[in-house]
Amino acid sequence: MAHTVVNPSALHDPTPFGYSHVVSAPAGRLVFVAGQYGSDTSGQVAEADFAAQVDRSFANMRTALDAAGVDFSSVVQLRTFIVDHDADKLAVLVENVQRIWGEQPPTQTLLGVASLALPGMLFEVDAIAVRA
Repeated sequence: MAHTVVNPSALHDPTPFGYSHVVSAPAGRLVFVAGQYGSDTSGQVAEADFAAQVDRSFANMRTALDAAGVDFSSVVQLRTFIVDHDADKLAVLVENVQRIWGEQPPTQTLLGVASLALPGMLFEVDAIAVRA
């Protein structure tokens, strides 16, 4: 069985950037969500503020997960990328993760990086989810 690619119309068209938003693996059990960032519907960074970018990144992830027929409760792994990582930025991330997943967050790897794909990007998050 071939994999399924989903690019929700509520998110920007990622194909000019060289990726797709969501791919479901064969048999449809695994769902891979590409890095979501604080993008508007044109793919540009919508806000300069770090906290606003984190909020929008997780909102975009919710849209991508919805398009694949899963939700945050299906997420088993996050990878997060923070430009110029520090304790204040970590606190913003932790607040968002706790708001979404409460006391049972998914596994997570956080990488502090010098820069991300587009100018002004300060945060990016990708995910793996498992369909019930």
